[in-house]
Amino acid sequence: VQLQASGGGLVQAGDSLRLSCVVSPRTFSGYVAGWFRQAPGKEREFVAAFDWSGGSKYYQDSVKDRFTVSRESAKAAVYLQMNNLKPEDTAVYYCAFKRRVNSSWFARIFKDQSEYQYWGQGTLVTVSS
Repeated sequence: VQLQASGGGLVQAGDSLRLSCVVSPRTFSGYVAGWFRQAPGKEREFVAAFDWSGGSKYYQDSVKDRFTVSRESAKAAVYLQMNNLKPEDTAVYYCAFKRRVNSSWFARIFKDQSEYQYWGQGTLVTVSS
């Protein structure tokens, strides 16, 4: 599985961006996805996770009302829609995939970066004040 992340850029506070993560080969069957970010000088942290088979979405508290994770099967893509961006959202954003076990399992591990087997290369989001 290879992941290609894109969509980052330089925006102003309050703007929106949509990050994309395209999967190859083109299959979502049996996987779950996560978005993580790493701000300058900080450790990588969880942002959002999506178990489309189980219908569950998870978000970091600081982005819960602003970010939305979704997917588009026809394009083999997972998206992170980011609205009302803030300077503290500045980071390199990574998408990651993992083979799915079941819903209750994912509810326990979705924040754990070590669980994710496949990672995209990262896309930089810079939010100016």
